Amino acid sequence: MKMKKLFPLLILSVLFLCSCNPVDQLTLHSEKKTAAQAFAQVPADFVPRKLTVLAAGDSLTQGVGDSTNKGGYLPYLETMLEKEKGIKEVNFYNYGVKGNRTTQLLKRLKTSELKGALKKADLVILTIGGNDIMKVVKDNIANLQLSKFTAEKESYYNHLTQILDLIHQENPHAQVVLVGLYNPFSKWFSEIKELDEIVADWNKTGQLVIANYPNAYFVPIEDMFLNATEDLLFTDNFHPNDKGYELIAQRLNETLEEQVLPGLDKPPYMVNTEEN
Repeated sequence: MKMKKLFPLLILSVLFLCSCNPVDQLTLHSEKKTAAQAFAQVPADFVPRKLTVLAAGDSLTQGVGDSTNKGGYLPYLETMLEKEKGIKEVNFYNYGVKGNRTTQLLKRLKTSELKGALKKADLVILTIGGNDIMKVVKDNIANLQLSKFTAEKESYYNHLTQILDLIHQENPHAQVVLVGLYNPFSKWFSEIKELDEIVADWNKTGQLVIANYPNAYFVPIEDMFLNATEDLLFTDNFHPNDKGYELIAQRLNETLEEQVLPGLDKPPYMVNTEEN
């Protein structure tokens, strides 16, 4: 008698569970899909992100010639970047050292301090190469020939490639920007066109290296100094002055806005829309 009563109850219970379970699963699945679609439509700048920038290289990054001693182009660039609606805060780490050549920068990038900084960086900005050219001038001042620059340019290509490889090895997600070279002597020795040709040739070499990396960009500044309508050099007639650094920051910001920032990793709230 008890079995007869329990059996119908068991059937009813099974039917009840079977009828409810698919509905619950369907409801949860639907909610999950809807939520994923909703998050996918959130614009990338909805929640402003923090941006970590590592600036490394020579005196242009150190900021020699900057009357405020705050880091050359960096303060200007920081102000510009923080006006971007997708950026909440920018943290700069300045590792510029006056006189550094590619070999010296490469050595410093291998230190534990810079390796640690590289791992945290969203963006790496490099100014390097000007002192490599100056070394050729100093070493061959008595017999300066174009062939000397050509030979050293090959070393520049190799060293710059090693620098990019090292950065990519430490942080494959970091965006890298190489600031081009300029001829500081163009105003005072405009008749020596070979110097302009050398700088232009080395800039092409820098562009060739950058072209080998999908997350790397080249920012030319040679034309700003070559075609300047106002004085952009410090009193040493070599490094940029405040206006020169401001213009470098503007040129950098243009490239960052158009090419670099859109390529940065999506913020964590941009969830994967694929179903598990």
